[in-house]
Parts: sequence; C-alpha cells; structure tokens
Amino acid sequence: MNEQTYVTLNDGTRIPQMGIGVYMVAGDDLTERTVAEALRLGYRHVDTAHAYGNERGVGRAIARSGIDRDEVWVTSKLWPSEYGEGATSAAIDRMLARLGTDHLDLLLLHQQFGDYLGAWRDMERAVAEGRVRSIGISNFESDRLEELCEAATIKPSVLQVECHPFYQQRALKERVSRYGTAIECWYPLGHADAGLLGNGVIAIIAEAHGKSAAQVILRWHIQTGNIVFPKSTNPAHLAANLDVFDFALAADEMAAIDALDCGKRFFNMTLEQQERTLGAFAPED
Repeated sequence: MNEQTYVTLNDGTRIPQMGIGVYMVAGDDLTERTVAEALRLGYRHVDTAHAYGNERGVGRAIARSGIDRDEVWVTSKLWPSEYGEGATSAAIDRMLARLGTDHLDLLLLHQQFGDYLGAWRDMERAVAEGRVRSIGISNFESDRLEELCEAATIKPSVLQVECHPFYQQRALKERVSRYGTAIECWYPLGHADAGLLGNGVIAIIAEAHGKSAAQVILRWHIQTGNIVFPKSTNPAHLAANLDVFDFALAADEMAAIDALDCGKRFFNMTLEQQERTLGAFAPED
C-alpha cells in the first residue's frame, strides 16, 4: 500500500485524508475492537462524537495500541446541549476525560443549533490553552455558517457535511473557500446506496483498475481533496477502504464521476425538523 495522503488545514495542521468513522458503532467494547483493528491496519485518523456514545472505546483502543498519541488524529464533536461560554469549556474537559487524552486534534460543533457563538469562543480559548489543536463545524449549511465564520477569530478549519458523487457540495465549497475551510464528508459512499455503488460509470472505472466501486469512490474523494472517514466494523472492509493509495483515477475518469452530481442527498430534514428532532436529545456522559 502506498502512503496515506494529508490535507493541510488553514491553521497549518496536517490531517490524514482517510480515517475511520465510528458513527453508529454500538458501545465502547465494539468501538475499541474496531478502532484497534483499524490502527493495526494503518489508520491514523478516528472520527467520533459525544453523541455517538463511544468515545471511551476510541480512547481505550488508542491507549492500548502502543502507538504514540501524537501519531493518531482524533476528532470529536460537542452536542448543542453543551454549547455556551463556560459550559463548553467544562464539556471539553469531560470529553478529554472520556477519551483519556490531554488534547483533541480536532473539535467540532456537531449541529447548527443553540449558543454556537458562545461555544465557539470557548473553543478558541481551548486552542490557546493547548487542549485542542484545530476547531471546526459540522452540519452548518444555512446562513448560520456565515454568521459563525464572520464572528470567529479562528476560522473553522473544516466543515463536515454529507458529500458523495451524487451530492458533491460544490456551492458549499465555494461559500467556505474564503475562509480556507476544508470539507469533510460523512456518507462518503452515499449511505451505501445501491444506485451509487452499482452505478454503471463507476463500475466501468472499477473494472479498469481492478478495484471495487467503493474504492473508486473513495479514491475520487481523495483526488478531489475531500477528507473522508467511512465507517465499518468488518475487518475486510476496513482493509479495503484503506487500500486506495496504490492507484489514481485519470482526468477523464474524474470528470465522469464529477458528472454524476445530481443533487441527491440521503439526509433530507429541513432546518426546522432538525431543530425539533435533535433538540430533544442530550447525550449522556
């Protein structure tokens, strides 16, 4: 396998472009086993969140791996119930305790609700104090995105959103380009949509390279400049997802996948629906 690629963020830090996500990995024990296998395979980037309920499993896997903590990029996310000056600082301390680490590589606001401006001020202080290296946002796609970015002293280093060949987020990328904000992709494989993984264009490209459709899509993300962290608990899938650095897509193949953008997303709640649904949830410590 060829070497992992990196993206240099607007604050100068370098994030591994391929990671593992642990959204919907149930419980700390399974999370620990999954992350331990990922680290053994060569992953050095883990994306979790307080709301996932498995930060302790991530922390245990890293601590028991024998790998130096500074070699593993750890991202986690604050829930809106933790937003607000003072409250966010205390929430960061609890997060560090759950993960068993003295710093986070990347801390995100998980949703665009609540006192996100107050939370951001505490996050900026956490950077100054060395508790957090980089800060960013997740799921900010309304005009609250510009509101936060204009108010911020430290501009978000990343914006984590749904992004895949059927929903490429070109307009959103243009909106954040002025801030130097990189795009991280959840649902990078389109929520395993059969229409995407079985797409004829991707199938032809996959056959030409001796790769799977998923590997071609992940390679497209890498060459596009996106940061990705597909989730799997299957060791074979974990290995296959990481095996995308030994080939490259030609310009015409990239263009063919670019042309698949059709505005199809798999998370379709309105802002109001999100606020009602997500606002009723508060993760346990």
